[in-house]
Amino acid sequence: MLYYLFEYLDTTYDLPGTGLFRYISFRATAAVVLSLFIATVYGKKIIQYLRKKQVGESIRDLGLEGQNEKAGTPTMGGIIIILATLIPTLLFAKLENIYVILLIVTTIWMGIIGFIDDYIKKFKNDKEGLPGKFKVIGQVGLGLFVGITMYLHPNIVVERTVQNPAAETEIARVVEKKTANTFYVKDKAMLTTIPFVKENEFNYSTLISWLGDNYESYVWLIFIPIVIFIITAVSNGANLTDGIDGLAAGTSAIIGITLALFAWVSGNVIFSDYLNIMYIPNTGEMTIFITAFVGALIGFLWYNTYPAQVFMGDTGSLTIGGIIAVIAIAVRKELLIPILCGVFLMENLSVVLQVSWFKYTKKKFGEGKRIFRMSPLHHHYQIKGFHESKIVTRFWIVGIFLAIITLVTLKIR
Repeated sequence: MLYYLFEYLDTTYDLPGTGLFRYISFRATAAVVLSLFIATVYGKKIIQYLRKKQVGESIRDLGLEGQNEKAGTPTMGGIIIILATLIPTLLFAKLENIYVILLIVTTIWMGIIGFIDDYIKKFKNDKEGLPGKFKVIGQVGLGLFVGITMYLHPNIVVERTVQNPAAETEIARVVEKKTANTFYVKDKAMLTTIPFVKENEFNYSTLISWLGDNYESYVWLIFIPIVIFIITAVSNGANLTDGIDGLAAGTSAIIGITLALFAWVSGNVIFSDYLNIMYIPNTGEMTIFITAFVGALIGFLWYNTYPAQVFMGDTGSLTIGGIIAVIAIAVRKELLIPILCGVFLMENLSVVLQVSWFKYTKKKFGEGKRIFRMSPLHHHYQIKGFHESKIVTRFWIVGIFLAIITLVTLKIR
């Protein structure tokens, strides 16, 4: 909203300083500052309100050290993250940008699912919360919306250079000449990036080339299910990671900073050309949303680090997972998720392996056996006697290491 106001003032009255709002870097800086302010200053008021309404966490007795001390800590703190992300976005971003719209819808959509889950737990005295099948339905619904939008929307394209535009398919459109022998092409194909490979662009339609002629027209058959799977997996991974103070918020902030860099360079024709990566028009505008998101997470950490004054609940964890997944898909870096979101992956796998091995050994030997002392993985280290602050710090270090590896893929192929 402020963006449009200052654009109007700049073009109509040519006021000094108003032109700053044309720059993504300035608006991203303003967004992160405002989100930090909202999360830290108004976050405290929200926590006081949650405490007043007795929206406290019910702790299951898992035999963990210091667990009982957390009982009664306000939950549903994900509201702080959502508000501190959306308000700066609405003020500083171009709201007609399709990628910004997708991220706003994702935030509200997953926030509602998480809020309903937390509400049922606290006010309906149901510790199970929203049944798992309804969570999955909500995640699948968001995946369908994101996948269909990316497939059909005319402004979601990849721009690349070609030597022979006549050889291009009907879905690619020549938009301008770059040099005497090279042309810019806007490609509607569902492309992604394969890390550590020189020719790293991969078209999902090649997976269904066996369908024969015009197989590219059916790429949605493979693309949309992949989008659904990624959103469901990452949001559940973030949800499982939110088990000890500061772990999910800190890890997500590291991931967010990395994705902000990807969105910025992918949406800038100069940087994308220099790095020889996919140029994706309009993705640079996502940087405003992502910096607001990172600022909200860091501001939330002010109250969520050990000993936590508030928990994000499913309102926060499902939302941050959905946001991360959609950003990665939008910048065509979804195949980097196992690396960048490695902490989420480890947490997810620890639960899957634990449950699968327990069921297998119980069926075969009559007694279930465990791989880990407890899952998700962070609880395994708690049982081993590590203080949760040490666990969180070391998981953050792992997250930073994985983020560096992810960024290195820009140049190492």
